[in-house]
Amino acid sequence: MRGFLFTGYDPNSSEKSKFEQLLDLFMELLSYTNGDASEALQWMNQLDKQYELTNSEYGMGDFIEDLKQNGYLKEDDHNGSFKITPKTEQGIRKKSLEEIFGKLRKTKSGDHRTFKPGQGDEINPETRPFRFGDMLEQIDFTSSIMNAQINHGIDSFRMNEEDLAIRETDFKTQTSTVLMIDISHSMILYGEDRITPAKKVAMALSEMITTKYPKDTLDIVVFGNDAWPVAIKDLPYLEVGPFHTNTVAGLELAMDLLRRRRNPNKQIFMITDGKPTCLKEGKRYYKNAFGLDRKITNRCLNLAAQCKKLKIPITTFMIATDPYLQRFVQEFTETNNGKAFFASLDKLGSFIFKDFESGKKKTLY
Repeated sequence: MRGFLFTGYDPNSSEKSKFEQLLDLFMELLSYTNGDASEALQWMNQLDKQYELTNSEYGMGDFIEDLKQNGYLKEDDHNGSFKITPKTEQGIRKKSLEEIFGKLRKTKSGDHRTFKPGQGDEINPETRPFRFGDMLEQIDFTSSIMNAQINHGIDSFRMNEEDLAIRETDFKTQTSTVLMIDISHSMILYGEDRITPAKKVAMALSEMITTKYPKDTLDIVVFGNDAWPVAIKDLPYLEVGPFHTNTVAGLELAMDLLRRRRNPNKQIFMITDGKPTCLKEGKRYYKNAFGLDRKITNRCLNLAAQCKKLKIPITTFMIATDPYLQRFVQEFTETNNGKAFFASLDKLGSFIFKDFESGKKKTLY
């Protein structure tokens, strides 16, 4: 007889080893210290003093040694400083992916599929009767033989056209995405850390695309006074600078990157919390941080219209609540015929992932 055995809950018990528990905390702290291993370890020592993370059997020195032994940390022989390794960089991306996906509700939607069956690379579990024009490769012979046995019997076995069963395959859309991240000073203004959630989303999205959708492409663009591309491996080290917000430069670079991509489906995701405040005119920067400057916003709207002509939708994730800024984002979105989400920091990842997945379930002609 089957049954269930209930025992008392012990909050101190865990299936993870002490090293694994501390490693989770170390990975989380690296996102906040911009990949600075020494600073993250200093924070861990402070937390250990306050919350007794280690014990007499396993100390912080053991943890640091295990980090080096397991390839998460390397020490400079000359000055004794610590740096994280590519294994740690990927670990941060995986942790971000697990953290964000853990907040998403389970759905019945497919993975990147369109609603149209055809000669794709994803096998459909259902079969249908043969139709003129179907190819030989689509015939499910197991189901077809079973149909022939049922229809004609084993003694006079034969297979006719009506016995044939076709197993279809589903197309998967291929998409080129540019994720734009605002790294202007306002991303840490008023004591609110907005850059860390943005980095986590970028790391999670990059990890999902490279592992789950390897035929897709993802480019990361950061923009302040200027805009430049960032490699996936460099995402943990992103920092906010003393910059204004040159949204125009970010959009121009994003469009240039997408022009080089051969995928028919292209899109831009833009994470920002502030208004566009900067333009570059030759070697000179035109800046205005007071209100919405029409000289700057008109350039943004022109680029939004250009993207619409190129069939590049822009989805803006606005992490600010100022009504006049939201009105500008709405105007920008209407010009592009894109989408806008006014997302809180804790919901940012959920919004982006749901929108990314929903975009994979339709075919863009």
